[in-house]
Parts: sequence; structure tokens; C-alpha cells
Amino acid sequence: MENSLIVNNHEGEGKECDVEEGGSDAEEEERPAWNSKLQYILAQVGFSVGLGNVWRFPYLCQKNGGGAYLVPYLILLILIGIPLFFLELAVGQRIRRGSIGVWNYISPRLGGIGFASCVVCFFVALYYNVIISWSLFYFSQSFQQPLPWHECPLVKNKTNVVPECEKSSATTYYWYREALDISDSISESGGLNWKMTVCLLIAWSMVCLAMIKGIQSSGKVMYFSSLFPYVVLICFLVRSLLLKGSVDGIRHMFTPKLEIMLEAKVWREAATQVFFALGLGFGGVIAFSSYNKRDNNCHFDAVLVSFINFFTSVLATLVVFAVLGFKANIMNSKCVAMNTNKILTLLGSGILEQSLIPHHINLTQVNEVSGEDYHKMINVIKGVKEDEFNSLGLEACSIEDELNKAVQGTGLAFIAFTEAMTHFPASPFWSVMFFLMLVNLGLGSMFGTIEGILTPLIDTFKVRKEFLTVGCCVLAFSIGLLFVQRSGNYFVAMFDDYSATLPLLIVVILENVAIAWFYGIDKFFEDLKDMLGFMPYRFYYYMWKYITPILLMVLLCSSFIQLIMTPPSYSAWIQEEAIEKTLRFPPWGIVVCISLVVMAILPVPVVFGLRYFNIIDENTSGLSTVSYKKGRIIKETARPEEDDDASLIHGKSPSEAPSPMPGNSIYRKQSGSGGTDVDTAPNGRYGIGYLMADMPDMPESDL
Repeated sequence: MENSLIVNNHEGEGKECDVEEGGSDAEEEERPAWNSKLQYILAQVGFSVGLGNVWRFPYLCQKNGGGAYLVPYLILLILIGIPLFFLELAVGQRIRRGSIGVWNYISPRLGGIGFASCVVCFFVALYYNVIISWSLFYFSQSFQQPLPWHECPLVKNKTNVVPECEKSSATTYYWYREALDISDSISESGGLNWKMTVCLLIAWSMVCLAMIKGIQSSGKVMYFSSLFPYVVLICFLVRSLLLKGSVDGIRHMFTPKLEIMLEAKVWREAATQVFFALGLGFGGVIAFSSYNKRDNNCHFDAVLVSFINFFTSVLATLVVFAVLGFKANIMNSKCVAMNTNKILTLLGSGILEQSLIPHHINLTQVNEVSGEDYHKMINVIKGVKEDEFNSLGLEACSIEDELNKAVQGTGLAFIAFTEAMTHFPASPFWSVMFFLMLVNLGLGSMFGTIEGILTPLIDTFKVRKEFLTVGCCVLAFSIGLLFVQRSGNYFVAMFDDYSATLPLLIVVILENVAIAWFYGIDKFFEDLKDMLGFMPYRFYYYMWKYITPILLMVLLCSSFIQLIMTPPSYSAWIQEEAIEKTLRFPPWGIVVCISLVVMAILPVPVVFGLRYFNIIDENTSGLSTVSYKKGRIIKETARPEEDDDASLIHGKSPSEAPSPMPGNSIYRKQSGSGGTDVDTAPNGRYGIGYLMADMPDMPESDL
């Protein structure tokens, strides 16, 4: 009993996976740990703060009522985000395993939750790294003056502009034709885009090398990858505030449209954004926190990281709106100049009379006409020529209309932002900084996502980290070639819409229910008190047990209804017309969409069924020293050095307390055994035994 509640001296990953496990603790290497608390916080921030903060949150803010959107977002962050983030941090830290081992420990029948997290992580990693490769491509093209997307290219050996570019814009053309070389629909694969294939290979190589070194070196990488985006965002904010029109953009952002707040759609989108912003359900949060010390204050971490995430989103939104305000002013000036020329033509042809033009406006200098003067002219002309005004073809040229053109995702990063940067003084410098920031944000999230795959698999199957990492990255790169075809962008959209949303929601609901109802909320609170040194606020008790699961179920149902009501579709770029069109997925595309959701969530019912019907039980492969009688453990071997924390907390002697899982000796090579050496447990059952019963009076059994 003397070393009860000590958990930091157990199985790790990587090097320790091939250590003989038959002897004392001294023979085992420690589980890797973070070098410092700062390194760990930066890793969690790097994982949770990703591309969504920069290109999805500002779009949602713009679309859902400007500053008013922050209210539902904050409320849902407190009701869903922080409680669930705290739950995942606490579970990972308490059980010190990846997602598979954690949920196996809570209840073997729920072991599929961990596998589902791994599958979702893998799906997300596949397309997320493609976005990083796009950013790498733009980064590599930014070291030239003027920037290659500065103006439309000419047709070869001719003086006229490429028609596709003329019909759209220089940055839109560059994105769809030069970068993606996109096909007209998802059915036309068009072969591989070699430029993007090379960039994808570089992106996977970077992730692979960083992950092979393990959490301690990825922690060092985090110092740069987590902090650099803040430096860039602040520089961008200062620079953009000095540009003409930036204040218009920020004013537009903070002008609340309160009536929109009452719409259910706004709350659903805010809840979904909270959910994905914190990386809940991926297993990355659990993986990172499993390397913490036992007495780390994970409640403080949960609140801190959640609010850092929120303020990063607000900072990014300020930057985006300031830059879009600047761009809107430029577009508005172009609009005014173009329409002033039209007015001059109409005056010359006698359709308009000179008397309609206010005396103080000098039309000889078209570029000098201000937006205010232009609107005065338009109002006079509209008043006099009311019936004929529409036929004159004059536009309103409003900054508000320009700002209301909502852009998100790739449209924001690779079209709107790149266009704004072409007007910046020293534009290549800002372009390099912006795309380097996107690469950093993407890599920070990728580390957490890959950790969400590797940690549980290493903890479960005891393979060497180096081999598993390389194997995982090679497999992901091979499948990722799907996304660097000419039609690849459409597959990215498909995976983004269907591979994560529903499966992750289901995973997090099951996580919440597993802790609150299977493991027991009171028992979990005792564990937290033991870890933190104080009892968490009662607020979390009611959140975890009632409010959060109900809110998540409402969100799941509304997401499900929305998916059914809106048939699967994607936005395609039509080369001839140089416009985007919404197309329906072909029948095989709908099958792929449904398959993504089913494959991601399939491990949950499969593992539950296999356990429930005892198709897989503890007697498999001769590994078990445990017998079952009506689901109760009646005989168990365990390691003399270890304790069952839960039983100690509840005042039982360890041998009296039934354990949710058999003792760790099941999965250890038996030093005195005449049987086969065993160092792997099947079906994700490895590595949670070190929290099981301590029975000093019982010798280890031989198989």
C-alpha cells in the first residue's frame, strides 16, 4: 500500500515498447512527460488553435450578426466547451493512456469510442495536411515581386488576357487554375497535380519527422509553431489598421444584428464551432494530457486554453475584417471610377444632361471622384430619371455591400486575403508571413491529430513509435493523393463536411455519458479531488450529468436533420464560365459521404457487440488469468507494486473491489512462464492495468 496513487512510473511509448515487462518498476521506463507546464499549454493551444480560428470563425461572425454572434458563442463555450475540455483533460491525466486505453478502463464495452476517435483523426489528418500543402505552395510562390497573382496573365504569344481570368479576378484565377488546376466536377479526376503532390509529400515529411521525436521534441517545436501565429496576427492587425478603410471593416464586424441572435441556426453553428475549435473528441486532448504529472491542475488548463482559443478567434476576426475593410475600399474605388466613366459616356452621348452633375464634382479626373460625390450624382440621376435608371447600368458602389460578401475557408485565405495583400506595400513580405502562419497553425493542429492516432495505438498494441509513425504517414500520404488530383479540392470539401461532424458529436456524447453514467459522476469527482487537491465546482456536476449531454443531443439531432434536408452538394469551378456552381454529388459520391460517417462511428457498436456477446473476452488467446461469472470478476491477478485508485478512494481494500478490467499481469511477459511470451493485448485492451488492484499477498501467477 505504501506507493498508492503513484502513476507516473509506467509504460510509455517509443523506446520503452520493447522493454521486457516481467520484473519490477525499475525495469520499466517512465512514460514521457512534458519538460515544462508552458510546453504542455503551448501544445494544447497549438492543437486547439487552428485554421478554423482564422478562416471559419470570422466568416461565422460576419454571417451571423457580427458582434452579436460572440454572445451565443461565449454562452456555449461555458456550457459545452469548457466542461467537455476539462472532462477530456482530467480523464487523460487520471488514467494516463491514449483514447483507446482510457475508454477501455472506464468500461470495456465502450472501448470502441477510442477506436472511433482514431478513425476520425485519421480522416481529418488526410485532408488537413492537404490544406497545409496548399499553404506551402503559396508560401513558396510569395518570394517574388510583384506577387504571381497580382494581375491576369496573357494568352501565350498574344496580347490579350486569359479569358477565364478576365471573367473572374487575378487571385481567383491563380487559385483555381495555377494552384489547383481544378476540373469542372468531382467525376473528372484529371490526373495528379504534380506541384501539389510535391507539397503534400513535404507536408507529410514535416509531420512525420516531428512526430518520430515524440512529445518532448514536438513540445520544443510548439514554442515556435504556437507563438509565431500570434506575432503575425498582431503585426497584421497593426499594419491593416494603418490602411485606408480598415476601420469600416471593424465597424461592420462590431455592428450587432440582434434579430439574427434569435435564430436557431446561429446557435447550432456557434455550438459546432465551439466543439471543433477545442478539438473535442479527436483524442488529441486526451493524448497530450496523458503525459502530465498526476497532480497537475487540469481545471486551470481547461479554462486557460479555452479562453486563449476564444481570444485568438476574436484577434483573427479583427485582422480579417480590417483587411477586408481595406479591400472593400479598394473595390469600391474601382467601382466608382468605372461607373464615373460610364456617366461621362452617357453625358457625351446626350442621354444625361450636364445639369444633373453637382457643380463641385470634377469629372475630368475620374480617379479623384470620391464615393460620397458619386452617391450624390447617383441620387440626383435616380431622382430625375427614375423610370430609365435601371437601363443606364449604373451600380450603387456601396462599401457595406462589398463587406457583406461573406467568404470563408479557402475562399478567404487563398482569394480574398491574397487579393488584399497585393495592395499592401511590400506585399511579398506580408504574403510570406501570412502563409508561414497558416502552415504553423496547421502543423500545430496536425501534431495533436496525429498524437490522437499514435498514442492510443502505441499504448494498446505496444509497437515501436518510429515504425508506427512512418507507416501511418506513408499510408496517409498514399491515400492523400486522392486530394491532389485536379478534382482533389472537391474531395477535401466532402471529407470536411462528412467525415468529422456527426461522428465526433456521437463520440463526445458517448464520452460524456461514459463518465457521468457508466463510471459514475460521484466517483469521478472523488478522483478529481484526489488529483487536484480540491473538489471541483458543483457547476461541473450538473453540466456533465444533465445539461451538456442534453445540449449535445439537441445539436446532434439538428445536425442530422440539416444533413438530411440539404442533399450532399459541393461548390464546383466551371472553367468556361469562370464561376462557382453548386453541384450535387453523383450517386457514388453520396455513397462515399455516407460511408465516411458509418466507418468513423462503426467501431463503437462493433466493440460493444463483441464484448456484450462475449465474442471477445478476457480468455482470448490464453492471455487471461481472469474468470467471469455473470459479468463479475471472481479471480484476478495483479501486480504487487500497484493499487486500484478507485477502490482506495471508496475505502475498500483493493482485493475486495471489483475492477472494470483485469490486472496488468495479463499483458506482461511472464518471467517465470513456461508459456509463450506475450507483450500485446488484443482488441485495444492493453495498458490500463497499472491502475488496477494492488494485492501484495498474492504472487504473480504463471500462465
